[in-house]
Amino acid sequence: MKLAIYSTKPYERKYLESANKGKHELCFFEEALSSETVYRANGCDAISIFTNDDASAEVLEIIKKLNIRSIAVRAAGYDNVDLKKATELSFKVANVPDYSPYSIAEHTAMLILALNRKVVQADHKVKDYNFLLDELIGFDLNGRTVGIIGVGKIGGILAKIMNGFGCKVLGFDIKENKDYTEKYNLQYVSLDEMYQKADIISLHAPLNEHTKFMINKESISKMKDRVMIVNTGRGGLINTIDAIDALKSGKIGYLGLDVYEKEKGLFFYNHSADIMKDDVFARLLTFKNVIITGHQAFLTDNALKNISDTTIYNIDCWQSGNKSKNELC
Repeated sequence: MKLAIYSTKPYERKYLESANKGKHELCFFEEALSSETVYRANGCDAISIFTNDDASAEVLEIIKKLNIRSIAVRAAGYDNVDLKKATELSFKVANVPDYSPYSIAEHTAMLILALNRKVVQADHKVKDYNFLLDELIGFDLNGRTVGIIGVGKIGGILAKIMNGFGCKVLGFDIKENKDYTEKYNLQYVSLDEMYQKADIISLHAPLNEHTKFMINKESISKMKDRVMIVNTGRGGLINTIDAIDALKSGKIGYLGLDVYEKEKGLFFYNHSADIMKDDVFARLLTFKNVIITGHQAFLTDNALKNISDTTIYNIDCWQSGNKSKNELC
């Protein structure tokens, strides 16, 4: 098959080429998929997209006109794909559900530690030859309560890590996993109870109509003073303006983000020479108790290999006329 791969970065090309082994014709495009760039896939048999590509109804209609009916998502999340429209147009859509939950859980733990022990400030002070410790006081994780919203594979691994630190682990999910309860002493609770009890809240829920802006003025008001919130899930889980207000008041004491609600067109690109136009994001950058990474939690050698292998597997299945086990519609 001839595959148009959108939002391709230099670091992932070698993984995709290695997984492909010359079986399919790979066409790499650095641009994100949109109504303007979709025509670059003309003559291809399938399209592969990443998290910030646009597979809305409008774009799917254009893809249909190009006689393409297969979309391979190089991520676990697929909220950028209109699955209802894709089903209506008889598309085959598949994702990469299990590329490396460890990479994201470990990145989450890193953000928790870096925020708590003020690693960024400490590094800056030492490089300024300032060894005063007054502003660098943290707290023991042992004995603290960590709340995990979305206890799938990533959330379960984070529960294991936090249990290892001696934390009390609370979880919220529509499905309860008894293995996590037995192995990591995770206790399932309601969101309200988690908000009241957790010192640290980590977000790993999918983004949908039920979870969008679930962290907002109302939910934050129920949390402990100086709560730590970490989001390595989806940017739209947090109402950023409400979070900024809580940072200003001191209600949120620490905020770690690997995702941002308006990251499309911002993350994955070099804007160092550009004028910053997003005033909300600019305000976030002014807080010393905020750490932001540019959607890199997934970025490990293991994850990139697994993403590429599974993406090519999905294409292999469609090439041979078979159904991929990862198909969403």
